[in-house]
Amino acid sequence: MIYRFCSYMFWLLCIAVLPAAAQKSFDFNTNCRLAYKEIIQLRLENGQRMLDAEKLQHPDNLIPHFLENYIDFFTLFFNEDPAEYKKRIDNVEERIELMSEGPDSSPFYLYTKSVLHFQGAAIRVKFGERWDAGWEFRRSYLQSKENLKSFPSFGPNQLYYGAMQMVTATIPDGYKWLSNLLGMKGNMKGGMERVRQFLYGKDEWSQLFHEEAVFYYCYLQFYLNNDKKGVAAFIGQQQLDVVNNNLFSYLAANLSLNSQQAEKAEEVLNARNRAPAYLVSPVWDLEMGYAKLHHLEPDAHIYFENFIRQFKGKFYVKDVLLKLSWHYYLQNDQGKADWYRKEILKRGNTDTDADKLAQKEGKSTRWPNRMLLQARLLNDGGYHREALRLLHGKTTNDFPVVEERLEFAYRVGRLYDDIGAYNEAIPFYKEAIGIGETRKEYFAARAALHIGFIYEGRNDKKTAITWFEKCIGMKDHDFKNSLDQRAKAGIGRCKE
Repeated sequence: MIYRFCSYMFWLLCIAVLPAAAQKSFDFNTNCRLAYKEIIQLRLENGQRMLDAEKLQHPDNLIPHFLENYIDFFTLFFNEDPAEYKKRIDNVEERIELMSEGPDSSPFYLYTKSVLHFQGAAIRVKFGERWDAGWEFRRSYLQSKENLKSFPSFGPNQLYYGAMQMVTATIPDGYKWLSNLLGMKGNMKGGMERVRQFLYGKDEWSQLFHEEAVFYYCYLQFYLNNDKKGVAAFIGQQQLDVVNNNLFSYLAANLSLNSQQAEKAEEVLNARNRAPAYLVSPVWDLEMGYAKLHHLEPDAHIYFENFIRQFKGKFYVKDVLLKLSWHYYLQNDQGKADWYRKEILKRGNTDTDADKLAQKEGKSTRWPNRMLLQARLLNDGGYHREALRLLHGKTTNDFPVVEERLEFAYRVGRLYDDIGAYNEAIPFYKEAIGIGETRKEYFAARAALHIGFIYEGRNDKKTAITWFEKCIGMKDHDFKNSLDQRAKAGIGRCKE
C-alpha cells in the first residue's frame, strides 16, 4: 500500500515538472504583417520564406498557417493547375481544424475559419466542384455572421460578411435554389455599407487589410453596383501601386478591359513589375491578348497562343480559342481560323458564359459578318468612334440575315450609349429587342439591361426597374445568368 502511494506521488511530481503544452495563439505580429504584405502583392515566395521563419520562431502561432492559405489560394485561382489543386486542396480543411486549436475568445477564431472556407469555395468553383463550393460558402457566411454578433467591433468581419451579403442578394434565378437551400439572405445596400465602412476605417485592421479591401470593393462596385466610372476614379484617387503590387496590376488591367479601356489595360500590363519574386501566371498573356485584339492589332495571337500553351486550367480556354479563330479570320487566314474553331469543341469547359458562347460558335458553320465583328471588337476595347465610322451610313436593311440585323441594331445602340448619346441609343436598343426578344442571342436582353442603366442614370428608377425586369423576363438566351444578376442588382439599387 505504501509502495503504491509512493509510486502515485512520484508520477504526480513528474507530471508537475513537465512543461505544460503551449497555448496556440492568433498573433498577427510584425513578421506576419510583413509576410501578408508580400503575399497580397503576389510576391508569394518572399511571403512563404517569412512564414517559414515565423513558424520556427513561434511554432504555436496560428496566423502563419492562416496566411499560407492565401498563397495556395492565389496560386490555384490564377493558374488552375489540376496537379497543384490535388496537392493543395486538402490543406484548407487541415488549416481549418488547426484554427480550432486557438482560443475561441479571439475574434480570429471564427474569422480565420470563415476566410478559409470563403477561399475554398472560390477555388472549388474554379475546379468545377460547385456543390461543395456552395456548402463552403454557406459555412463562411454563417461563421462570419456569428463572429459579427460576438465581436461587432472587429472590422474584418464587415468586409467578408458585407461582400457575401451583396453576392447572395444578386444570385440569379438559375441558382436561386442554392441560396434557398443554404439558408442565406442577401442585402445589397447593407452589404456595401459594411464593405465601405471597413475600407475607410482607421483602426489597425482596416489599415492592415486595406489592399484586400480595395480589391473586393472595386469588383463589387464594378459588377454589382455598375459603377464603372466610380471605380476608375477610385483607383486614381487611391493612387494604387499598379506597378509593384501585381494584384493591383491585375485589378486595374482586368477592370479596364471590362470597362472598354483596352489601351489603359495595355499600359498597365506593360508597366507592371515582372521580377522573379512575383507569381508566374499565364493570366498576363490572357489579359494582353484581349487588349491587343480589341484594337485589332496583328500580334494579338502571340499572347493568346502563349496562354493556351501554358495554361493548365479550363476557364476561358474556349473563349480564347474563339478569339484566336476571329483573329485569323480577320487576318484572312481561313485555314488557322477553321483549325482554332474546331479546337473549341475539344478543350476547356462551359462553366463561364463566355465559354458557353464560344462552344455555341464552335458548332456553327457560319462566320460572323466581318464589319460587325470588327465593330464589336473595337467597341469592346473602347474605340467607339472608330467602330462608328465602320458602320456609318448602314441600316438594318443592309444586312440580309436576321442575326446580323439584330447585332447591328444592338451594336449601334451600344456605341451611341458608350459616347453618351443616350437619346440616339435607346431607339436602336428597342429595335434590337423587337428583333431578338425571343431569340437565343444575348443582344436583346443586354439592350434591355442597358436601357435600364440609362434610366437609372437619369434617376427615373421606376422606368429603370421596368427595363431590368424585361431583361430578366427574356428566357433561354446566351449569358442568361450573368445578365440576370446585373439586372437584379439594378432593381436592388433602384428600390433602395
